[in-house]
Amino acid sequence: MAFTNYLENKVLDYVFSGGSFSQPGTKYLALYTVAPTDSSAGTEVTGGGYVRQTVTLTTSGSDTTNSGAVEYATATAGYGTVVAVAVLDGSSGSANMLAYASLTANKTIGVGDVFRVPAGDLDISLN
Repeated sequence: MAFTNYLENKVLDYVFSGGSFSQPGTKYLALYTVAPTDSSAGTEVTGGGYVRQTVTLTTSGSDTTNSGAVEYATATAGYGTVVAVAVLDGSSGSANMLAYASLTANKTIGVGDVFRVPAGDLDISLN
């Protein structure tokens, strides 16, 4: 996953300029049908019972990964084709995006489908 400009700026300010930055208490995983970039928020899934899910991340050395599976509720309407995910610091609205990545394989979610990220499959690295 890539850090967003928001998070990069917070880290640089904190480390090199003495700025303050409070770690988000809860992090949320969001799904996107248009991938976010450093200059675009992308298009987050809406409808069909979709809500951002909490994600617990664990760091070991220079790698961070999800310590448990992240599973979304059964879709009550199609989400479309999910092409990317992002970690945010809020459950809805104008939360700050912290990191994002395109999926290695796009996944079309229809009625009755469940999107799931197995434990250890969401990797964030500074390398």
